[in-house]
Amino acid sequence: MNVTGVAVLQRRLLIVFVKAPRAGSVKTRLAQSVGAEAACLIYQVLVGNLLRHIDSLGPVQLRFSPDDAEKDIRRWRRKGWVLAPQGSGGLGRRLMAAFREAFAAGFERVAIIGSDSPEITPEDIEDAWAALREHDVVLGPTKDGGYWLIALRRVVPDRKVTQLFKGIPWSTERVFEKTVEQAQAKKLRVHRLRELQDIDTEQDWKAYLRRNAFAEIKLRE
Repeated sequence: MNVTGVAVLQRRLLIVFVKAPRAGSVKTRLAQSVGAEAACLIYQVLVGNLLRHIDSLGPVQLRFSPDDAEKDIRRWRRKGWVLAPQGSGGLGRRLMAAFREAFAAGFERVAIIGSDSPEITPEDIEDAWAALREHDVVLGPTKDGGYWLIALRRVVPDRKVTQLFKGIPWSTERVFEKTVEQAQAKKLRVHRLRELQDIDTEQDWKAYLRRNAFAEIKLRE
């Protein structure tokens, strides 16, 4: 890769929102049927599988919650990755903070993913980077009406970034739809990636195992 290519890579950032793997605070819907301890183990499997998929990418920031969780998630860090707390407030506020800090640091294309969609691939992220050349906002929808990725270009004005996260009915089936509406109302060009499945319930987990038999083996290790 030439110097220009390296510079381009350094101007883009992938942020992964993760939670401390603590029983009772992760996968609470799943825990209703399998128990808090099992749900916590499953969460660790899902995060581990996701990070293995994307460990060739960089730069990557693991942004953790709660803010005292650095020791809990340090083992997930790869060489060259950095750790940072998500900060306080609701999801919208934490997403805004992540974008603002990344753009202030000089990154020009920033993508944020959660840890509920373990089937994200490097190709998905590359598709997001490519789409940001011609679009202002990139979204990866989930089957339950949310999104597994949101990516923005630095050229999007801060007031429009703020609008993307205000008035969103978080944790409902209208998150993706409402975000698209907000973006279009602000004359932002939106690109949609492929739809993926979040793993939130026991049914989701069992379906994931059928698609990825190796995941069960990882859980037993």
